[in-house]
Amino acid sequence: MLTSKQRELLLFIHERIKQDGVSPSFDEMKEALNLASKSGIHRLITALEERGFIKRLANRARALEVIKLPDSATPSAPPKGRQVFRPSVVGNETPPPAMARHTIPVLGRIAAGVPIEAIQNETHRIRPPDDLPEGDDHFALEVKGDSMIDAGILDGDLVILKRTEDANTGDIVVALIDEEEATLKRLRKKGASIALEAANPAFETRIFGPDRVRVQGRLVALVRRYD
Repeated sequence: MLTSKQRELLLFIHERIKQDGVSPSFDEMKEALNLASKSGIHRLITALEERGFIKRLANRARALEVIKLPDSATPSAPPKGRQVFRPSVVGNETPPPAMARHTIPVLGRIAAGVPIEAIQNETHRIRPPDDLPEGDDHFALEVKGDSMIDAGILDGDLVILKRTEDANTGDIVVALIDEEEATLKRLRKKGASIALEAANPAFETRIFGPDRVRVQGRLVALVRRYD
């Protein structure tokens, strides 16, 4: 039998995996359960694992799999105001001719860590998720690095972005620094400054003057390949 907090956490993890394709971060779990520290989340996770409700996935940071739910489980609603990304499984099958016409360019790699060189030229084209509108100007980049893992963005993922120079605080963007380095980060506006924030506590937030950062695209979807 689960305690009320164990049950609440299990349903929250289940709902987020169902929506995002990845488990929430410990910070998000702590906030959802209104706990003071992440140590309480660690204890709840261990208890759920010992009771056979969840399993930790090897070689993936903070990755969980829900094995079973309580018999009377009613999934909880997702947190309000949070942007949801649903990784799409891409196989090796060839899309039907009618659908193959809608493709978007992959422009090389983007660093989700220490910034690398600016976005490269088109390397190939991919078919985007079916719910992505055809009329908008989109492009894709392959993620290199793990500084955005707590946002569900893993090394090797393809991020799909809408080409824009405008972004709001909290948006995940491709930012061009000093017109020569491109990076994928969460944008925060701090007065006259721009902060590029990682989603991994191992990486520091970098703060720049507004004239040094130019947004090139805003994240709208994510594609994950499974071998």
